[in-house]
Order: sequence, then C-alpha cells, then structure tokens
Amino acid sequence: MKLAVSNIGLTAFDHTDELSRLSALGLSGLEVAPSRIWHDTGDGLTAPLVESYRRAVEDSGLAVVGLHSLLFDRPDLGLFTDTDTRRRTIDFLVHLSAVCRDLGGRTLIWGGKRWRGSLGADDAVALAVDALTAITARTADHGTVFCFEPLGPADSDFINKASESQAIVRAVGREGVGVQLDAKALFANGEATAETVAAVAEDLVHVHANEPDLGVLGSSGEIDHAHFGAMLRDAGYDGFVSIEQRMINAGNPIGDIATSAAVLRECYG
Repeated sequence: MKLAVSNIGLTAFDHTDELSRLSALGLSGLEVAPSRIWHDTGDGLTAPLVESYRRAVEDSGLAVVGLHSLLFDRPDLGLFTDTDTRRRTIDFLVHLSAVCRDLGGRTLIWGGKRWRGSLGADDAVALAVDALTAITARTADHGTVFCFEPLGPADSDFINKASESQAIVRAVGREGVGVQLDAKALFANGEATAETVAAVAEDLVHVHANEPDLGVLGSSGEIDHAHFGAMLRDAGYDGFVSIEQRMINAGNPIGDIATSAAVLRECYG
C-alpha cells in the first residue's frame, strides 16, 4: 500500500515549508482539503493558484492523492435540500473535480454535510445516484473518482455501511465513482471484518487511517490499525492509505504526524 497524509494536520493556508518534511517520514502522497489551502475554493480559485500548490507538493517529493473535506467551507451547499442548492452543489463539485485533476490527484471523498433528516432512505439514495450521475457525466474526462465516505452514526445518517456506498457505486455504473473506507467508521459501525473489506475490494479506491477524534494514530486504543491493515492486504488493496489527522500542536505539527506515520508504516506499509 502507498502511504499519504491529509493537509488538515498542517498549518492552515501556509504550510508549503512543512511539505518538505513529509517524504522523510515514508509518505509519498498528500491528500488535500481545499479549504486548508485557499480562503476561496470557488470562483476565486484560479489556475495559477492551483498550479503553484501542485509545484510545491511535487517539489517536496510528494504527489497529490486527491481531495477530501469537500464542502467544509461551503455551508450554503448540500445534497438533501432544495433543487437550486443541489444544482449549485453539483456545479461546485464538478469544479473541485477539475481542481483535483489539475493538482494531479484522482479521488474526491465526500464525507460531511450528508444529513438526510426526514427524507426517506430510498429517496435519499435516489437523489445521491442522480447527483453522482450528473457529476460524472461532466467529469468523465477528468480521470477523477468520487466516493461517498461511509461514516459512523454520529457523523451522518446517510451511508453508514460500506455496502451502502458500494450499492450507490453499482447504481451509478460509471468509472468515476468508487468506494472509500474509513477506519474509525468501520469500527464504529461494527464493520471491521475481513468479510466487509473483501466485499468492497473490487470498488475500493481510497482508505483513511484515523482515530475517533482525528487524533494521533493509535492514541485512542479503539482502532486496531494492524488488524485493518492486514485485512486490506488480504483483500489485495494496493492503493493509498491516508492519515486523516487534525492539527494537534500548532507549534510542532510535523511531530504529531511523524508519530502517526510510524504507525502507518508499521500497520499499512
């Protein structure tokens, strides 16, 4: 497996100097939360800004894996809302797909802002399938892959199980949709089994290694990373596993990432 880290653990808006220290930790990929780099991730995000960040990443010996935390800075957008808002959300995600492509990345992980509330489960699935069908029709030449991240019940009431994510992949039926797995969600949902991982392996394109509080890997004692890594290997997964870790110590963010990177190398490398 290939090892990566999210930029949410780095200094917001000013972490290019920190990038050069990541490859020495055995990491080859950087997963990008756009709002961690740019104050305006919409119309104000120009091609030169994207190219500049890509150069900084690649000059540091890393490659951009893809994007996540897609709607973090866009409280005005969402899937389970009115028609106009849903249309604007689709437009924004098509835009982010182009950003991902231009950064050299592939995966876009749709995690938060997925509360369906009073909307029925079947209706929510239908809206999600329609949205991904519309998005991928416009991003087919980007080479990107969208994934609904299965999350625990405390984080979402839509797509908690890995099988639910895979069902949407199969319903859309396009190459631009895949399955992503999240360590903390698998354990929260009681899905940390070899059977679960094997069942979605054919569609699996990305993995998050994390803790319930997005702390340092291994710090909670609740996630068996060695067990999860072994299941991924047994299922034949050879893609990126990315540390999803919040910034814990602003004075020394790389120190905390180094501790997690050691766990990542041991359990997933």
